[in-house]
Order: sequence, then structure tokens, then C-alpha cells
Amino acid sequence: MKKIFISTLCIVMVFILTFVSATSSKPIINNERMQNIVVDYDPLVDINVTVDIVAIRALDKIDLLSEPDFFVKLFINDAEFISPIWNDTTYLYNCFTVTADVPDDEKLVNVTIQLWENDGAENKLCDISKYPNNNGSGLDVHLQYDISIDRWGGENTIGDVTGYGRVCGSADGSIYKNENDCELWFNIYQNDFDNDSLPYWVETNIYGTDPTVSNTGEDMDSDGIPIEWEHRFGYNPFVWDDYKNIDPDLDGLNNIEEFLTYNFGSDPFRKDVFLEIDYMQESNGEVKYVSDAALELVKNPFHRRNIVFHFDAGQFNGGEIIPYDVESQFDELLEIWNNYFLHNDSGNWRRSVFHYLVFVHDQTPKGFAFSGDVAPYWGYIPGTDSFALANTLVEKKSKLPFKTTDYIVASLIVHEMGHNFGIKFGEPFGCDNRMTRSPFRLGWYIWRNYKSIMSYRYTYSILDYSDGSHGKRDYDDWGNIDLTYFEKPK
Repeated sequence: MKKIFISTLCIVMVFILTFVSATSSKPIINNERMQNIVVDYDPLVDINVTVDIVAIRALDKIDLLSEPDFFVKLFINDAEFISPIWNDTTYLYNCFTVTADVPDDEKLVNVTIQLWENDGAENKLCDISKYPNNNGSGLDVHLQYDISIDRWGGENTIGDVTGYGRVCGSADGSIYKNENDCELWFNIYQNDFDNDSLPYWVETNIYGTDPTVSNTGEDMDSDGIPIEWEHRFGYNPFVWDDYKNIDPDLDGLNNIEEFLTYNFGSDPFRKDVFLEIDYMQESNGEVKYVSDAALELVKNPFHRRNIVFHFDAGQFNGGEIIPYDVESQFDELLEIWNNYFLHNDSGNWRRSVFHYLVFVHDQTPKGFAFSGDVAPYWGYIPGTDSFALANTLVEKKSKLPFKTTDYIVASLIVHEMGHNFGIKFGEPFGCDNRMTRSPFRLGWYIWRNYKSIMSYRYTYSILDYSDGSHGKRDYDDWGNIDLTYFEKPK
């Protein structure tokens, strides 16, 4: 809504150079005094603020009798918006969008997000807050969106361990407590005349760019990353940064790689893991794809700890189909790795970003991790970035009582990913120890406290790594996971 149209902002333009910082990697927007004199933050448009609820995932058992019946309540300033009810759905994507008209002369917009479970007579508020639960508080999320800079703060900020635009109830430490923890992904943005995600106020008062001409894709400081990404995450788009050597979250992805995977949902300040999946045809031409349900199961143990797992099973370059082979030999796997993962390009940027999984018809052993380019390739050495799984193994293990194929596939992926993170036999001794396979073997009892999917005793019964809290001969997998282990040693 327009309160006052102004014909010029020459007065404030005098101060542009004052606020362009020469300090690398630091936010350059800190202009409370200047903003106090603004009467219209964007005279080119009537400002509307949009809140997108991008994804909802249950991390606990929300409803004991069925899948949860979620709905969202949004509060934008004083207006309340309620989504439809999504019945019997544990994982939701592209959920709900609300656009609201806001005052053009007020810098901050208050936004509250609540996730509810429709439980008949009494609805239940789920936990999406990083703060501990306390008499009904610490469940919803309160934010303040700043229309002058197109960023929000409050209970989710740039640099949060959960990620910017992601909130998670287990971030309060309730990983193994059922507190109705969920994760919710969202975005908040405003309309912009030139649609470059740089608001009028920032363009005219900070960056000195033209608010009527899109700057999308422009790299003002020639550091390899365009202005809109640097603005999004609080970097100075006019000062060169050595992004190839900057990895704030220590997940093995430098900021160039974080930018390249931004459309996957990566965040330079939150740990991210990427896995490409390719498939070998069966003899009849059938392709046994991994289901979405199995991939969601893989995500859960990681997302509870704010390590976000991303898959490319066909969205971009993944999901490629490999001709049938009755039994794949190791040299053939290396050839598949080179042809279908790197596409015969040893400098392919995906090598330092993605892990690689290929499903084959059969092989010996039936499942194992390897490095595609670090000799001797076997032995779970540093640089182990890949693994192969046999469809014959999946078929056999799917016959276990009370286990679905989705659960078996998820278990195999999480187990082999553990080797890509540096967990291997001898570190600890309970990992991949054949003596733990059966109650008729001594190791079954010696390493019973190592309650990890990396133990053969628990590979198909515990879809999680151990945190080392279970007593003698347990091991803290989570505390020793190395997300950079898959990188090729320099």
C-alpha cells in the first residue's frame, strides 16, 4: 500500500559510498540511521511479501495410529492464514504459499510459522523450533522480515546450523526424544520491479545498481559467484573472496560448490551431503529404481542432526541407465564410475561434491564402498567416494520378516555411506565384523552395545549410526564422521 510517493531519493544517494564496505566476506548492510528517513522502501511497486512453505517432514512419530494430518498457520503482521489439511502424509513438498500486502514505509514485517497436526477434537502443535520446549513455548518460529534488504532474522538467521530457510525441532537436542519434532523449509521474499531479488532500497542506497535493470547473474567482483547469491548469504558482492578455499560449515564443499548446488537446497553455513544414483538394467530391460519413500528414510537420521541429504536420482545428471551385465567385476565398476559419473572428465566438478551409488544386477561382494580414482581403490581409504549395491542382495534381504524393500534399500545406503564418511573395520572393531552376524557367534555379544547400522548385527534393524552412549565397546559414529573423507587427497 502506498502511503507517500516520492519523486527522488537524491538525499540518501549521497551516502552510498559511505555504506559500501571494503571488508571481504562481511555483511555490508547496517544502515539504521539512513533507513529511519525512508518513507517508501520501493516507489516502483506496491510491496507484497510472500511466504512459501517449501517442505514439511516429520522426524518423530507424530500420530501413533496413522501418518500425520498436517496443516500450517501463518501470521503476517496481524493477518492469519491457514493451509488445507494434508491427511496421512509424513513428507510434503511445495506445500503452501501466502502473499500479503504490507506497508511500504515500515521496514519490518512480523512473520510467525506454526505447524499443526489435526488430531480430531484437539489439534497438536508440532515442534519446529530450535529452542527447548517449555510449557508450550519453543514450538513455533517467530521471524522479522526486512523489506529494505530482502532478508529475515529472529529465530532463523543466516549462519544457523539448521540452514537459512529451514527450521527443525530436533535442533534443541531432542534427537532421541519424541517431542513431535519436524523440519520445515520456507522462503520469504517480496515483489521487485526488475525481479533480481535485490530490493529497491539496497540497489539505490548500498550497491549503486539500477533498480529497473536486473543484475541476476552478474559477478561484480569477479570471484566466481553472482551478486544474488552473495547478497542472499550476507557476503559483500563488491569485494573479491577466495571462495574455492572457503568452507564455513566444514562439509567438504567450498563456496563455489555450494553455489553450484544452490538449486538443490544447499547452504554454505549448514552441512550438506550429495549422492548421485545410477541404475543397471535387468536382463528383461526392467530398471529397479529407488523409491521416494526409501530416499526419505535415508534422510531422517541425517536431518535430525541438521546434515541435509540431497539426491540426484534423475533430477539433473543422475538416474542414468547402464546396460545389463550378469555379474559386474571391479574393473567394470571403475569403468562405470568414469563413464556415467564423471562422463570421462577427470576435472568434473561433481567429483568433489557428490558421492556415487550404482545399482548393478550382481557382484561379489554384494555391497561395498570404493574410490573411483584413488589407488588401491579398495579398503575404505581416504577418497572413498562411491559404492555399489547388487539388486540380488536387495531381493534377498527384502524377504526378512517385517522389513519392506524401501527399508532394506535405505539401510544399505546409510551403511555404505558410513564407509564414505570414514567408518570402517577396526575403527571401530564392531564395524563390519563378521563375528557380529549371528547370535551363535561371540561378537554378537561382545559388541552388542555398538548400536549402529555399521554393525552387521543391526544393519537391518537400526537405521542410524551410534552416538556412543550405550556403554562399553560402543563407538560414537556421529562424533567421528568425516564429511570430507570422500574428497580426493591432494
